[in-house]
Amino acid sequence: MTVSTEWSIHEITKATGTTSRTLRHYDQIGLLTPSRTGHGGLRHYDEDTLVRLQRILLLRELGLALPTIAAVLDGERDTTEALRTHLALLRQERDRVERQIASVQRTIERREGGEHLMAQEMFDGFDHTQYKDEVTRRWGADAYAAGDSWWRGLSEDQRASWQQRAKDLGADWVAAAARGADPAGDEGQALARRHVEWLRGIPGTPGYDDEPVREYILGLADMYVADPRFAANYGGEEGATFVRDALHVYADRHLPA
Repeated sequence: MTVSTEWSIHEITKATGTTSRTLRHYDQIGLLTPSRTGHGGLRHYDEDTLVRLQRILLLRELGLALPTIAAVLDGERDTTEALRTHLALLRQERDRVERQIASVQRTIERREGGEHLMAQEMFDGFDHTQYKDEVTRRWGADAYAAGDSWWRGLSEDQRASWQQRAKDLGADWVAAAARGADPAGDEGQALARRHVEWLRGIPGTPGYDDEPVREYILGLADMYVADPRFAANYGGEEGATFVRDALHVYADRHLPA
């Protein structure tokens, strides 16, 4: 006879740092139902429930709202594969943080040693220039220079706002792909429209503040799948493929050839 392993709500809060109030709220909205409610209303959680809680916490870290998380989890066909996608995202974030740590450490060492600071070393893992060579090769040095000048001219609040907008868009793409949304459907096309409008707001890009250039949109869409650096922004190759397909459909419908 197999004995089921369960943990009480108190054990879960201690292990995860999540409050009992939060867990009760998740139960009330149907996001995380305990496997069993014991004497006195004490909630218990089995292994499957713990895996779902782990997914919830991971998706919250990506910035998804609770209704979106519920839709993602309820629409998933393979929880293990979804966990692999999140593992890849977490590793990407870990690599970025490790680069930041190394950058700050180098700054400390250079200052203590009386050495000159190197800007490229100081801001490794912080800046937006990681795609400089790719942008320059595809659209020219002027395109990169215009975008770079625009970015450096933004205030700290403006940069934070732009980064949050990009993060929200990426999270919504990941969520839609995880639910198995149709790239040509209403949700996929609404995201494609948001994506194109987002691109139009970046100086130096073809179609900036004007009708987007079809070849530019299609080139980016294909690059999201071909380049792992870009694909990671959308949960990996599968998510990037969803983005690419949705943008291709949008271009066929709305952008002149």
